[in-house]
Amino acid sequence: MKYIISIDQSTQATKAILFDGTGKFIKRVDRKHRQIISEEGYVSHNPNEIYQNVVALIGELITTTKIQTEYIVALAIANQRETTVMWDKNGQPLADAVVWQCSRAKDIAEKYAAFSNRIKDITGLQLSPYFPACKMRWLIDHVKPKTDYCMGTIDSWLIYKLTKGRSFKTDTTNASRTQLYDIHAGVWSDELCDLFGIEKSHLAEINDCNAIFGYTDIEGILPIAIPITGVMGDSHAALFGHGCIHEGQVKTTLGTGSSIMMNIGTEVKHSSNGLVTSVAYSMDGIRTFAIEGNVNYAGAVITWLQNDLQLIKNANETEEIIKDSNKNDKTVLVPAFTGLGAPYWNAQAKAMFYGMSRTTTWKELVKASVESIAYQITDVLNAMVSDTGISIKEVKTDGGPSRNKYLMQFLAETSRKSVYVSSVEELSAIGVAYMSGISLGLYKQEELFKQNRYEVSKYHLSKSDWREIIDRWNEAIHLIQKNHNE
Repeated sequence: MKYIISIDQSTQATKAILFDGTGKFIKRVDRKHRQIISEEGYVSHNPNEIYQNVVALIGELITTTKIQTEYIVALAIANQRETTVMWDKNGQPLADAVVWQCSRAKDIAEKYAAFSNRIKDITGLQLSPYFPACKMRWLIDHVKPKTDYCMGTIDSWLIYKLTKGRSFKTDTTNASRTQLYDIHAGVWSDELCDLFGIEKSHLAEINDCNAIFGYTDIEGILPIAIPITGVMGDSHAALFGHGCIHEGQVKTTLGTGSSIMMNIGTEVKHSSNGLVTSVAYSMDGIRTFAIEGNVNYAGAVITWLQNDLQLIKNANETEEIIKDSNKNDKTVLVPAFTGLGAPYWNAQAKAMFYGMSRTTTWKELVKASVESIAYQITDVLNAMVSDTGISIKEVKTDGGPSRNKYLMQFLAETSRKSVYVSSVEELSAIGVAYMSGISLGLYKQEELFKQNRYEVSKYHLSKSDWREIIDRWNEAIHLIQKNHNE
């Protein structure tokens, strides 16, 4: 009997999940951490709190399952991407972590605007304060570290702490999201490190996802040190967990926002439609790439209905409300509360309900809000097809909002794809656990993905009916764009 512990360190909480020697899910435990919001609106996390939660959760997992610790053979890590930490060589944070959502480095990004095309050529990413390069520059400017220090994403921080400073490493997926990684050469870019004023000696060593990142006894919880292997950014881990290992396979993870990612194979392809390119995963020196679009408002739209408009008490109500709504109502919501993201990239756009009539009620507004999630994902899928020339036949989905059957059916209709809804939510944890087990020879890759279970939604609308609903959405988008231009 052998076990792998998988850590999914996400924006709101940390999860520890136990998998057995066949890749079967055994148990999950969770612990939230504080969301530190400053007067300026800066979003931060306490790195020590996150690390302490990881250690405590592993202890809780072992205690509650009563497994024998000598049978735990590896630790795998999936992490919130882009969140950036600075710490000294003794493993003490020099500041709170700058969370991926935080835009405090926007002035720094604007400073480098003239280099945006070159940055995208090298990294596959749009210049943005969202990525760690600008966050690192902000930390250097404001912390002004007096001692030798390290900077990296959450995976590097956890690996450093778990190995007591013996290992300072990251994986290719996280490196490719920093805006400092040369996606063509697979190394830190000298040119971009010089541009942002970041010394490579302060950055982690880049490894394949299935490498050994170090050894840990997890603060003495285990009798012997085990390897840390299977390290990936959470969205990349979900792609792998879905079994999207062939070119053209697509997954969308629905949470507060939505990450739509396509496996594009072993050759870099740049987007002409506002999407980004990064490493999907790498194994044994072979890198597989992905093209990705991010929707800012997926589950956040449902939260808006609940907390701000107070039209619903919880997300589960929306399906019944939609069943009781007027199916002929033509209202569309464009949820551009913070502008339009991929593939439009109009930061000045404003949210809008469009197409309401005198008979539109609050129930139709709920219906339009839920449908807006599918419309946005469909636009990203269409951009992917345009960028790559790859036909998409099916989309695999996971995350809380994927439990809404109406939404999944509407996504099938708008995209005209088969939508495969995962029976489990922990795809990021599953992906890194699979990567870990494969690297140790514990799991056979060809057998793993056969375990995945899905509920399938297929499209049924005629082309004319499909065209009608798509035209309504496009009319609303066009109107918003037109108003901005005027």
